[in-house]
Amino acid sequence: MRTILVAFLVAIVAALAVTPVVRALATRVGAIDHALTSRKIHGRPVPRMGGLAVVLAFHIPLAGLYFWDTGVGRLFWEHGRQAIALIVGGCAIAALGVFDDLRGSSATKKLAVQFAVAALMWWAGFRVERISTPFGAPFDLGLLGLPVTLFWIAGVSNALNLIDGLDGLAGGVALAAVGAMFFISFESGQFLMALFMASLGGALLGFLRYNFHPASIFLGDTGSMFLGFVLATTSLQTNQKASTAVALLVPIVALGLPIGDTLLSMFRRAVRGQRVFAGDRRHIHHRLMDAGLSQRATVLVLYVVCVILAGVSVALSRASAMQTLVCLGGVFVLALAILTAAGYVRLEEARKLGRERKRNLEFRAAVRAAETKLRQTVDLEAIWRIVKRVVPALGATCGSLAVVERNGDTKRIEFAFGFEEAGPDLLVAHYSLLGERPDEGGLELGWTDGRKSVDRDTEIAIELLCEHVYAALQRIEAKRQALASENRKVVGLR
Repeated sequence: MRTILVAFLVAIVAALAVTPVVRALATRVGAIDHALTSRKIHGRPVPRMGGLAVVLAFHIPLAGLYFWDTGVGRLFWEHGRQAIALIVGGCAIAALGVFDDLRGSSATKKLAVQFAVAALMWWAGFRVERISTPFGAPFDLGLLGLPVTLFWIAGVSNALNLIDGLDGLAGGVALAAVGAMFFISFESGQFLMALFMASLGGALLGFLRYNFHPASIFLGDTGSMFLGFVLATTSLQTNQKASTAVALLVPIVALGLPIGDTLLSMFRRAVRGQRVFAGDRRHIHHRLMDAGLSQRATVLVLYVVCVILAGVSVALSRASAMQTLVCLGGVFVLALAILTAAGYVRLEEARKLGRERKRNLEFRAAVRAAETKLRQTVDLEAIWRIVKRVVPALGATCGSLAVVERNGDTKRIEFAFGFEEAGPDLLVAHYSLLGERPDEGGLELGWTDGRKSVDRDTEIAIELLCEHVYAALQRIEAKRQALASENRKVVGLR
């Protein structure tokens, strides 16, 4: 116990010391969340990639304990394959997050890496092999164990990422789950997992000093995906030997808020005709703020919910079949109360879905048609003609495209139409071609229909169009460089 306590305290100190250094590094390399879309709450540029500080603070106390002659240190080498796999897999997920925070990565690429790392964890022994229920004998998954394990690890990793929308929210949610997993692992004799949870809990506590509202640094994808990965992986090992009627249900309840919010978001987007992985402003924390709570109050309310769920998960780890049903009934009542408070259980919400779905499908069809044409473009003027045709489909009456070329000297090229004829009620909004990275040009659209702001559905369509425009520009630049290289070879032969 003393060794675990030392790891916890060292992780806190490490996080307090390392986070300001990572914050300065993030600012220097341009890992900044510029708050360019309406779904961003903070409204000001804030360094991200703070998860790198959590990763370092998590590993610093472990690095020494691995090589000291302690009981926990010996446990590390006795379970070397699992311990090393967890460290290697965590570093791979963190590296993916750093790349995403710096350069941006598509959902497809992130899922590919997450599934590959999850396969490594399955090989190391972190597996879902059976599903237990309170109604009878456990159901062995057999060959289905591998895909279930992959989806569990990738799903929880992304769930923490999706709920990271307010200052300190993802860190506090993860901390509550860490507490539950620590208690269960320690009680069941899983001391290596308890050590991991103690180190992660200390790293989170130290980081929250800088991440709680008003945050001076964000977790970024580096931190949120790393937290989700470690929790998803260790929870499998922790609950494999737990004496419970529903072993897998324990981590599901402990992580109930991010998992529930993710499933609700995916269902909502599918029904509304949006991309499943498109960011929006309809998460539970957004809805609670829309109901009148401040950002800090919203986070604190959700902290309380997560602590309650963590307590229920601990109770489930030792519950009988009947007690499990009672606990699940309580969780259902709590979930219903949260959804009601957040405004999800309303008749008018259902009435809006049809109209919103029709409009979103029209947006997606227009952008999809533009994507098809952009794939065939050979020059910048052709890109602009395609953009100019799709602008009216987004409800705008004027627009412009700015492109930054770095061929020797940096040059900015701009196209525009309609702004000179627009009246005084013009609303103009700018969107970077690189999302939150505003240094590579962008689209600017204007509306004259009297609107005071751009709704999130329209923003999602514009952001997707920006992605396709940037991809077309990258293809044109790659062809230009290939042609220039070929010309240099020809000149060299002469």
